[in-house]
Amino acid sequence: MAKRLLVAYGLWALGGPLGLHHLYLGRDSHALLWMLTLGGFGGAWLWDFWHLPGWVAAANGTAVPTDHSGAVPAFSPLRLAGQVAVGMYFGLVAALGLPWVPALLVQPLAVGLGVLLVSWVGNEMTEPPSTLAAAFLTSLLLKGRVLALLPVSVAASVAAQRHRRYKPRGMPRPGLPTRLYHLGLACLAFTTPLACRGFCGAAGALGTLLALPRAAVELLLLPLRPFWLLAEVLGILGTNPARESGASFRQSSWSERQQWAYEVLGLPSGSSSEDVHRSYRELVKLWHPDHNRHRAEEAERRFIELQEAYEELAGPRRAAGG
Repeated sequence: MAKRLLVAYGLWALGGPLGLHHLYLGRDSHALLWMLTLGGFGGAWLWDFWHLPGWVAAANGTAVPTDHSGAVPAFSPLRLAGQVAVGMYFGLVAALGLPWVPALLVQPLAVGLGVLLVSWVGNEMTEPPSTLAAAFLTSLLLKGRVLALLPVSVAASVAAQRHRRYKPRGMPRPGLPTRLYHLGLACLAFTTPLACRGFCGAAGALGTLLALPRAAVELLLLPLRPFWLLAEVLGILGTNPARESGASFRQSSWSERQQWAYEVLGLPSGSSSEDVHRSYRELVKLWHPDHNRHRAEEAERRFIELQEAYEELAGPRRAAGG
């Protein structure tokens, strides 16, 4: 069925951030990317306005054919930036939604999948094994730290760019029900971890929402930290007594929260990360509301306390690399 430009523009205007126009034109990779990032983080879908005529022509087979045999796609700084950004975004979502999964497993896998999704947008593709291998190797070298998301994403993006190529022509396209089924599974896999964590309690959901921008700011300011530390060593940046007093108060408050968290998890102060994870998993199973219907109110309260205590102890440890 021929695609109409007017329909494409209508879908772009009504559901552009959800990628409805890409779905209409058979650009499923681009549609999925827009669904998971809400149109390229809320604004990139505006650029689609200028490309819609060409995409409609390509979908109808009326575009001027280009011989891509044996050729390598031209390097695109915009695609590379998108790969790095989406890779970091997927890694952050995985870290927040799956805190009980080892970072050395979930971090490179999530980052690699984000980079691959951007790599397969349009008429280009890349080799998944090399992209995932670069992500896992870099994450292993950096011990899966949260602040390693940027170098892991950069390494995976560079590997994807090195093996980029055009998609083969004449690939059979499945029917609309099959395409919707695949897109639905992908969206479900992306949103389920965060949704499950949000259902654990309002406090857990609020912590997830607040942690995402905080982690993003830390990643953006990471390149400035060496210069800041050098300035402090050289005495360029003086100390402020009021700031030191406030920092002392925050440190005291933070120590009290940590002591409370250890008590909730039934651990002595200073327990290792392995002990924290093990105690958390055991107590969560014990106090899960589904297993304590005869004392649902108490179980829900204890379950929320366990979530808050784990966040209090696991958050700083992940930021410091364990």
